Amino acid sequence: IYDQTCAAELRRRRKRGLIATPEKLVHINEAVCEGCGDCADVSNCVAIVPVETHWGRKRQIDQSVCNRDYLCLEGFCPAMVTVEGAQVRQVSGAGDPPSVPEPEIRVPHRPFSMAVAGIGGTGVVTVGQILAQAAQLEGMGAGIIDQSGISQKNGAVLSHLKIARRPKDIAAVRTAPGGADLLLGCDLLTAASKRILRLCDPQATMAVVNDHRIMPAQFTHDPDLEFSADDMRARIAAATASATFRDATELASALLGDSIFANMLLAGMAWQTGLVPVPRKAVLEAIRLNGVAVEENIAAFDWGRAAAHDPEAVLRAAGLRPDAVQEETFEEIMKRGVRLIRDWGDAAAAESYRTFVERVRRVEQERCGSDELARVVARQLARLVAVKDEYEVARLHADAAFREEIRRRYGEGARVRLHMAPPLLARRDPVTGRPRKRTFGRWMTALMPLLARMRFLRGTPLDPFGYTEERRMERALPGEYRALVERLLADLAPETHGEAVETARLAERIRGFGHVKRRTVEAFRQRISDGAGG
Repeated sequence: IYDQTCAAELRRRRKRGLIATPEKLVHINEAVCEGCGDCADVSNCVAIVPVETHWGRKRQIDQSVCNRDYLCLEGFCPAMVTVEGAQVRQVSGAGDPPSVPEPEIRVPHRPFSMAVAGIGGTGVVTVGQILAQAAQLEGMGAGIIDQSGISQKNGAVLSHLKIARRPKDIAAVRTAPGGADLLLGCDLLTAASKRILRLCDPQATMAVVNDHRIMPAQFTHDPDLEFSADDMRARIAAATASATFRDATELASALLGDSIFANMLLAGMAWQTGLVPVPRKAVLEAIRLNGVAVEENIAAFDWGRAAAHDPEAVLRAAGLRPDAVQEETFEEIMKRGVRLIRDWGDAAAAESYRTFVERVRRVEQERCGSDELARVVARQLARLVAVKDEYEVARLHADAAFREEIRRRYGEGARVRLHMAPPLLARRDPVTGRPRKRTFGRWMTALMPLLARMRFLRGTPLDPFGYTEERRMERALPGEYRALVERLLADLAPETHGEAVETARLAERIRGFGHVKRRTVEAFRQRISDGAGG
C-alpha cells in the first residue's frame, strides 16, 4: 500500500507552482547495478528502465519520467545514489539543429486523417493539439478527439486528428477503421496494438514510429521480461504502406537533455517527409502559443526534421551508442572477464578463470563444434568470482569513469550521496527484519578510494566483512558453478548441448545484494538439485 500523493497529481501541482520540485535526483551507478530489480519492486516505478550491457540487463533512471518520491532508494542496493546541486544536461553537446530544405506541403482535397498513439505523461495529446492549432492558424479546418482512458502514467493514449481545407469539410473527427493517412506512433507497444493497427490501411497508411523500448508495467515485478520489438515492428510494417522507425526517445535525451521532447521530434520527422499538411511556420507559431518549453520544442521539431533528412548525421551529432549490445566473441568475453577479475583484485584468480573457460571451449568445440556454452560460462563465472562486496562497491563508486559520468550528466557542482546498509553499521528494521539503508555524504564518498585499496584483506582472517553469511555464500559460488560445468562437460554431446547451455545460463539469475541475492542463490541451487541440466 502506497500512502502518498498520486504521481499525476504531484506533476500537476508542480507545473502550477503549488509545490516545489525537489532538486535531488536519483542516479544508478551502472557498474554497481546487478539488475535484480529490487528498486522497481519496492517502488512500483515506471521511471526505472532497463539498459542492456555486456554483463546483462541492468537499470537506469529516466529523469524525464521520475516523480522524485525516492521510494526506489528503499531497494536493497548500493548502486543507487542521489545527486544534489544537479542540472540535467544535454549530454551530446550537439548544439543547434542544422538547416535542412523544407518539403513540399500539399493539402489534400479530402480531409487528412492522423492517429497519434502513445502513452500517458509523454505529451501525446499536446502534439495533436499543436498540429490542430497550426492548421487553424492557416485558416484550415481541424478537429481532434483524445482518448486517454484513466489517469495513469504509461497508460495508452490515442488522439484522432483531422485536417481539411475548410472546417465544413470535416464530417467526423474520429478515424474510421482503415482510414488513417498517417500513424504517428509515439510508443512502439501502443502503436503495434490491434486497437491502433485496425485504423491503418496496408495500401495507404504511412507510419512514423518511435521504436524506443518502453517496458510495460509488468517489468517492475518481472526483471527478465522480454520485449519483442522485432515482432512489433513487423506487425506495424504489415499493416501500413510504409513505416519508418527511429529511437526518438534516445535522440531527444541526447540532443535536448530530456526524453519528454521525443514526441515533438517524431512530429518533425513526419513533417519533413511531407506527411503533415501544415506549413512549418504555423507549427512553430502553435508551439509558441502553447507557451511550454518553447525553444526546446522548436529545437526538437527541427532535430526531427534533420533526422528524417540525414539520420546518420543526427546520430553522429547525438553521439549515441549502438541500439543494441552486439554479440561478443568468446575471446572478447574472456578478455573482459580476466580484466574484471584483475581489477577486482586477484590476478591468480584471473588466470585460473582463463584456464578453466579455455578448457570448456576446447571440449565444447571438439564434441559439438560450437563455443556457445563457453561464452555463457565465461560471462557467468567472471560475475561469480568478482563479487560486489564492500571493497568492490567502493572501487566502482570511486572509479574515475563514474565521477566523469556524474560531471557530464549533472554538471561540475553536482554532489553525490551514497545510500547503503554496511553490515557493521546498519540497524535492522523491526518490521521487516532487513538491514536499514543509511545516507552517507562527502566523508563516505572520500572514504571509498581508501576502502577499495584495502581489498588485499579480502578472504583473510583480518577481513572484517568476510565472516558474514553473505560473503561465505559468495565464496562458495564459483566452486559450485565450476562443479556444475564439469558435470555438464562430462555428458556433453550434440544432443545434450542445448540443455547444457541453458543450465549454465541459470547462473545469470544470481544477482542482487543481501537478502535479495540470497533468495536468487537459493532458487539457483534448488533448480540444480531438481535436476536442471542433468
